[in-house]
Amino acid sequence: MNSPKRLFIIDTDVLIHDPSAIFQFKEHDIFIPMTVLEELDSAKNGTSEIARNARQVSRTLDKLVASNDRAAIESGLTLTSINSAMTTAAGSVYFQASDPGISSPANGRKNQLENNSIIHTALNLAQQHATTKITIISKNINLRIKARIAGLNAEDYYNDKAIDNVDFLYSGLREIEDAEWLNKKNCEEVGQPIGKTLYSVSAGSFGNVFPNECLYTSSGNIELIVREKRNDTLLFEQACDYRRPENAVWGITARNTEQNFALNLLLDPAIEFVSLIGTAGTGKTLLALAAGLVQSMEKKRYREIVMTRETISVGEDIGYLPGTEEEKMTPWMGALLDNLEVLTDTDEGGDWGKKATSDMLQDRIKIRSLSFMRGRTFLNRYIIIDEAQNLTVKQLRTLVTRSGPGSKVVCLGNIAQIDTPYLNGETSGLSFVVDRFREWEYSGHVTLTRGERSRLADYATSRL
Repeated sequence: MNSPKRLFIIDTDVLIHDPSAIFQFKEHDIFIPMTVLEELDSAKNGTSEIARNARQVSRTLDKLVASNDRAAIESGLTLTSINSAMTTAAGSVYFQASDPGISSPANGRKNQLENNSIIHTALNLAQQHATTKITIISKNINLRIKARIAGLNAEDYYNDKAIDNVDFLYSGLREIEDAEWLNKKNCEEVGQPIGKTLYSVSAGSFGNVFPNECLYTSSGNIELIVREKRNDTLLFEQACDYRRPENAVWGITARNTEQNFALNLLLDPAIEFVSLIGTAGTGKTLLALAAGLVQSMEKKRYREIVMTRETISVGEDIGYLPGTEEEKMTPWMGALLDNLEVLTDTDEGGDWGKKATSDMLQDRIKIRSLSFMRGRTFLNRYIIIDEAQNLTVKQLRTLVTRSGPGSKVVCLGNIAQIDTPYLNGETSGLSFVVDRFREWEYSGHVTLTRGERSRLADYATSRL
């Protein structure tokens, strides 16, 4: 085996996390230990995301080795042979052709022995190829720790990170100085459609802005939304003030600038994708539901509201749930039911009126499980994806692509409150879509920071 610039030993969890991982190392070579192939074989059965990814990796590797004999495999198989314009991978794949010499698993120590096998393999390769920088790529923190203790290089898999630091994630909001906007020499009113005021402004004074980015002055007197960029000018729209009682949305009014911008984006029929990120109590679900009810029941833009979320427990799993799809999903939809209580709070008709209103709203809202989303198409639906921070990029891609003509997708989540052990703020699918959709003219994003649930919730969020 010729000494490459770098040789990466790929752990099983990387391949299962990203089935295309072998194509993400550009000109460098990769090495797949025998124990990784065995783990892929153990994980391939079932209908889970892990099983599907394991089968996909196995098919890719089978395509690599199918037309080659042992001598060719030992000398390395070039990735360009099956890299159908997916990436610019130009390295080779090497497979471990002999047993690493680790004893068989016993007493439930299978995972530990597999990790030791990878480290043992890496140490042997380091001895055989002293001039080659060998690195173990794994999402297993303990494996990386053990590798470094053994004197080996070990790194996390970074290709799936949407951003390097979640603190720099696009917020959708920008504060500008009053003088920057009030300088009328650079601002020209270009039209007044019904309920709207549009301005044409020189783009130079605002730097790089994104479609539907929300700008507000430091005094809070001006709130603007970027609508279009024409050569060297920007087209701004004066945001509607939903803090005023006469502009209430299903009885709900905005309590701060961020919520006001969120309602502007949620109620705009031209915007097909909206993402809202915020801590507990910032009003994400309430705003999304109120806007959805107004547009589906009063304005008739959408046939119904479809709501879904990942079913990940904070504590111990309570096991299988009885009933239909909606009945099984009901325990996971506590946020929906809590917010419906607020939206159905009416004095008309007493308890009977509240019950009738609640039944009417629940009939318009359909709860769907992620498990049955693949292959579906939602036409003229208002789709709410709650707790989206717990979804991978692949899962969110599957959900967003269910949207058909006339539908709107709203993603809600808090990237500081991720419950799945395999994701963090940088790798969450929610961070990914916020970063990738910010340049699309039919999308909008707002990060909500001010808690409005209660003084207690707001204090707990900041202190605990």
